[in-house]
Amino acid sequence: MTTIAVYSYSVAAIGFLLLIGLLFTIWRGRTQVAAIALACGFTALWSAALAGQAATGHELWSVWTDTLEILRSAAWCVVLLLLLGNSRDPASRWPFSLRTPIFIGAVCYGILLLVTVFVRTDLMLNLDGGLVPNVTARVCQAVLGMLLVEQVYRNKTIQERWAIKFACLGIGAMFAYDFYMYSQAMLFHDMHPDTWAARGIVNALAMPLIGTAVKRSTSRSTALVLSRRVMFHSTALFGSAIYLLAMGFAGYYLRYFGGSWGGVMQVAFLCGALLLLTGTLFSGTFRAWLKVFISKHFYSYGYDYREEWMRFTRTLSSDSTHIGERAIEAVGALVESPGGVLWQRRDGDGGHYQPVAGWQATSTATEPADSNFCHFLESTQWVIDLREYAALPEKYGDLVLPSWLVAFPRGWLVVPLILHGKLFGFVVLQDARSAVSLNWEVFDLLEIAGSQAASYLAQQDAANELMVARQFESFNRMSTFVVHDLKNLVAQLSLMNANAEKHRDNPEFQRDMLDTVTHSVDKMKMMLQKLSRNDAPERPLPLRVENVVRQAIALKSAFEPHPVLDVVDAGLLVLADGERLERVLGHLIQNAIEATPRSGRVSVSIARAGGEVAVTVADTGAGMSEEFIRERLFKPFESTKPAGMGIGVFESREYIHELGGALALTSVPAQGSTFTVTLPLYREANERAA
Repeated sequence: MTTIAVYSYSVAAIGFLLLIGLLFTIWRGRTQVAAIALACGFTALWSAALAGQAATGHELWSVWTDTLEILRSAAWCVVLLLLLGNSRDPASRWPFSLRTPIFIGAVCYGILLLVTVFVRTDLMLNLDGGLVPNVTARVCQAVLGMLLVEQVYRNKTIQERWAIKFACLGIGAMFAYDFYMYSQAMLFHDMHPDTWAARGIVNALAMPLIGTAVKRSTSRSTALVLSRRVMFHSTALFGSAIYLLAMGFAGYYLRYFGGSWGGVMQVAFLCGALLLLTGTLFSGTFRAWLKVFISKHFYSYGYDYREEWMRFTRTLSSDSTHIGERAIEAVGALVESPGGVLWQRRDGDGGHYQPVAGWQATSTATEPADSNFCHFLESTQWVIDLREYAALPEKYGDLVLPSWLVAFPRGWLVVPLILHGKLFGFVVLQDARSAVSLNWEVFDLLEIAGSQAASYLAQQDAANELMVARQFESFNRMSTFVVHDLKNLVAQLSLMNANAEKHRDNPEFQRDMLDTVTHSVDKMKMMLQKLSRNDAPERPLPLRVENVVRQAIALKSAFEPHPVLDVVDAGLLVLADGERLERVLGHLIQNAIEATPRSGRVSVSIARAGGEVAVTVADTGAGMSEEFIRERLFKPFESTKPAGMGIGVFESREYIHELGGALALTSVPAQGSTFTVTLPLYREANERAA
């Protein structure tokens, strides 16, 4: 029985150590919790000491184990006194104002402890006698413990009994077994080894009862809350220990009765048992069953809502590219469902709900948005239990399930995804891994989880639509600039065509006309390339500013008044795209010409201003008010011209800013305007020139 005793007391030590860990997580300075933790600590030390002595083959009792046993019994008595709540009397003359019976009991425990430690009486029971007083003292402490248990339970109200009855049962079982064991020893003057070895198992069985009572406590003095996660892992660990202990017993008997094959059978049996335990612990079905069992029998609510909502949110946020699958997984995890399919509405197909995602399940069925099934989900926002519908269809009124849903493999629940009171979609979940009791709490949680999942899915749809809209916006913006340039080219060609009849025989006009047509064709080709998706990004190059300005002025030769160029500083270089810079400067010159009467004057000058190039376009035209400049000039699609598009000045300023420059304007109504473009000099070219 030595091996059995080692396992027995080891399981007890492990069990009470786990309970101590749970108590420390919810201690928060409460006296009752501290007392329970202290009693569990003495019990764990006492059990570990007896297991160690049994493993080394020493005597079953020693001064060390006897001392720990007395402290263990005393500690549990203190716990019972705290639960009793009337251990003190203000009129008492004893220390700590203890009541007289309690003080006498404490003195007796102290005497027993001193005798055990200093007198060192041998407690190995035998037939010689001489040990009866010591055994009698153990019987008395067991009786005292049982009396305290009875007093605690009898003096509590019905509501309080519900909270502490398992604690009374567990602690009472430990004292009752001690009473039985020591009474038997007194009767027969010997300790039965089986009774002594089973004592550890009895104490281990009391541990979950005490833990259950801690959970059930509702008043502040005993309001202890156990984490579901810790409870799950502790239960799995404790169950594994009990299982291994049972397998150890079975292996021992196989070896004992197996003859020459006993050793082989024991090794094979234990290996098979370990494989079975490992497979069970890694089984999703077993884990789901254990979670449901703990929630159902140890907690008033079936869910730890903080933990469930954190897991739900983490699952939805874990993968933005497969949000549909994550939504099914998050909703299914609430009821231990292993898979499902998500349907969402697609307006482009006549308003049908189509399967858009599947998690360990697939379907190709579609459901019309105006069907009886969809109307029922939207109007009631109920979670549909397909099993309940099959048994009690009248509970769902006039609901008619579609044929594809009836034939859905292992179909179990239909969870509506409601967004702003409308049916955004729905999820069909498969049967749970373990039997789940569906009640109002489960349905309410699934409904709110469905609404939360709908908001995530709607947010992803909105983000996708915004991305597409931005792509179209970028293309439309490019198209707008191209149309604006085409308008300018059409204006030049129209003016040239109007003057062709008058100057058709003028060789200089013919040359200008040919240059204008050639340049217009080249610009049109470049604009078509800009609209192409395969167009390579522009690559800025060093440009002579006066060459760009001269080209822009040459294209305006058909307009009046003719711009006058004044190059104050020649050879100035800037880093830019030639075509875009010419278009920007050409637009400013074009605006100056259109705003100035034929008798007026338009001048363009190029000069160096420190480390920058200044290009000034001045006219003597109509000018602009400060209000127009502030509120309308640089605003896209605002124009005072009948055929204007209002993007020329906006594009000019944007590109000048891209180059690191600035666009300044001074204007006086009826006197004219002056645009000044400043661009950074091309430094590398200046260094080579120096």
